[in-house]
Amino acid sequence: MTVDTVRVVLVDDHAIVRDGVRAAVSGADPVRLGGREWNIEVIDEAADVAEAIESIVRTKPDVVVCDVHLPSGNAAAVIRGAVARGVTAKFLALSVSDAADDVIEVIRAGARGYVTKSIDGEELADAVVRIHAGDAVFSPLLAGFVLDTFSADLDTAATDPELDLLTAREQEVMRHLARGYTYREIASQLTISVKTVETHASAVLRKLQLSNRGELTRWAADRRIV
Repeated sequence: MTVDTVRVVLVDDHAIVRDGVRAAVSGADPVRLGGREWNIEVIDEAADVAEAIESIVRTKPDVVVCDVHLPSGNAAAVIRGAVARGVTAKFLALSVSDAADDVIEVIRAGARGYVTKSIDGEELADAVVRIHAGDAVFSPLLAGFVLDTFSADLDTAATDPELDLLTAREQEVMRHLARGYTYREIASQLTISVKTVETHASAVLRKLQLSNRGELTRWAADRRIV
């Protein structure tokens, strides 16, 4: 059986936690998935948002395992900052928190999974490999309300007449604006020019009869579509 390696950057502000996670995933038995065996190699570590983004951009890992709460920010900030700089890694949140707000924010930012620190080494290794393979992974207690939340989002989006005023591209731009992305970050994520983003943003505000981004964020939050 072919043996491959998943390259991981580990982000946590506590060195003792990083040591434990590194030992747990590096020492775990190979994970079998898709006719292959996968080992995990922690190629770098970081302790805060800025350091994490620089590490991810520099090392180009397959998967980033990131604590949710960090000095100067959180996992969502790491994801958004890294993606804005062209990173294609997949993100797995690892936290002591199972609070709904924490989970939903990091998933909306782009994480493919969220597990709590009660997970053991074998389970974490399995989650990392599955994230790398394209699966979404959640601790069992979290999966239900994540599905409920995003199902509600889809239902709301499908029946909202104001949202129907926007083209598909305008809806994409609207969601990024409401989440706090800059025009340049949106342009990078959607592979369009900054000028085009500005044009779409103006159209969004005009069609929804809103004055500024703050009003747009409240509008989108009320409809649970960000």
